[in-house]
Amino acid sequence: MPHEPQPQPPDELDADAVRTWSSLAVAALGRAREDIDAINVYPVADADTGTNLLLTAESADRALEEAFEDTDRGTKGMTDATAATSLATAVRAYAHGALTGARGNSGTILAQLLRGVADVLADEPGARGPGRLLSQALTRAAESAYEAVAHPVEGTMLTVATAAARAGAAAEAAAGTAADVARAAYDGARTALAETPGQLAELGRAGVVDAGGCGLVAVLGALWQALSGQAPADEPVLGRAVPVPVPPEPCAREHEGPAYEVVYLLEATGAAVGELRARLDGLGDSLVVVGGDGLWNVHVHVDDPGAAVEAGVVAGRPYRIRITHFGDERRRARGERAQRAVVAVVPGEGLAELCAEAGATPVLARPGEPPAAAELLDAVRRAHAREVVLLQGGADMRAAAAAAAEQARAEGVRVAVVPTRSAVQALAALAVHDPDGSFDEDVVAMTAAAGATRYGELAVAERQSFTSAGICQAGDVLGLIDGDVAVIAPGLPETAEAVLDRMLGSGGELVTLVLGPDVPDALAERLEAYVQHGHLAVDTVTYRGGRYSAPLLIGVE
Repeated sequence: MPHEPQPQPPDELDADAVRTWSSLAVAALGRAREDIDAINVYPVADADTGTNLLLTAESADRALEEAFEDTDRGTKGMTDATAATSLATAVRAYAHGALTGARGNSGTILAQLLRGVADVLADEPGARGPGRLLSQALTRAAESAYEAVAHPVEGTMLTVATAAARAGAAAEAAAGTAADVARAAYDGARTALAETPGQLAELGRAGVVDAGGCGLVAVLGALWQALSGQAPADEPVLGRAVPVPVPPEPCAREHEGPAYEVVYLLEATGAAVGELRARLDGLGDSLVVVGGDGLWNVHVHVDDPGAAVEAGVVAGRPYRIRITHFGDERRRARGERAQRAVVAVVPGEGLAELCAEAGATPVLARPGEPPAAAELLDAVRRAHAREVVLLQGGADMRAAAAAAAEQARAEGVRVAVVPTRSAVQALAALAVHDPDGSFDEDVVAMTAAAGATRYGELAVAERQSFTSAGICQAGDVLGLIDGDVAVIAPGLPETAEAVLDRMLGSGGELVTLVLGPDVPDALAERLEAYVQHGHLAVDTVTYRGGRYSAPLLIGVE
């Protein structure tokens, strides 16, 4: 059952206080989400800051609840001496959940703020009282957030965090309790938030305060409420109608920066991440890298998403990769939804980029790690449309796609799932997508295009095993057609040709080849010539699947 927030004694800073804070923060961000989205103009006016902060807070809250479920069974009978350990477990879980579930620029910064808090609260308090401990935690949070951002800008969430930390430190110096420090930090953040339009030109022109700072104020208000039992006063519409002495200009101008947002988790050493920062800084802007102890969350805006992911591959092991095209910021900034969007689950960063260029919201699937329903739901929300066509990406995605669609429908989005089983079927469906036609007709056309596309795949056997085409040995190349092994051969070229012969035996007009990251262009040239020689009327198109894609995908329409 969800944790019911309980007011804490004014000077009690323990695991239960963190749990209450988390629940209240999720509730506060849930109430403020739409208002924060509506004032989102910096760094990109894509109307999703409130949503990103809420999703990050929800991820942190889930991790915290899981930690309580794991540890509560072992805390019975423990003495008060274990209280600090309990607090350490809670704050570390809270920060880790935010790190792994961070969304967007604002969510990534919030994750680093929570990590800074955890760095201090997880230590043994020694002679430090709760007020001093919290003050030091807020100070470390602000410092670590500045360190995580490649090029800090004033008038943003960072400014609000610093003001909150300074106000909290002043309250602690006056012998304040933890609740006093939290109240001072909340008030300091509100004051700093009101000043952001005068610090950042984009906010001044729009007549709004910083959206990320707005969310941070809500989180700090929840902290004060958790420690004092007093709820912050309701503020009508956060950040709207802020009077600033700047001539008004349209706030929803076309985004002039990079076209894509790239986000991924990364397992890497600190030294490798230092080199990654330098490399990504040369590729784009809005670079934020947060985390530590071998696990990082990377966020950057670029024009070449493949290069951003490849930089992560050089540094370590990137996963949960999300690539988002910013689309029509003018529409988003007005809070309007598109009529229709497509979400496509595909393997390979090259395919994800291809889908994004076609206007879809891609979800990257790594081998053996299909996206969960929560990740698909997040993509549907990011698509920001009244109607969404979800290309599920494989038979193993059926349950997750259905769950995500059901939840999205409960949120008022009309969703249809097209049961694509291969990336080539998704490409075929995207090719006939008609956003201006009726939803039902569009879904039928996309489903028909996907169903009319036979799909093949080449894979390398990892061990000896029995298949529908006979016994294979480790290292053999397997040719699969519609999911079943049809060919076993020693090399890629001959296997691919045998698969093409079988697939084209029943006819076809277009062959699509998707090359894996280590497959040379010479193979594509050989296969194109092979198709042309035996089937003059059949056209061939070739794409690069990129990292995580199979050695070769084949589609025949």
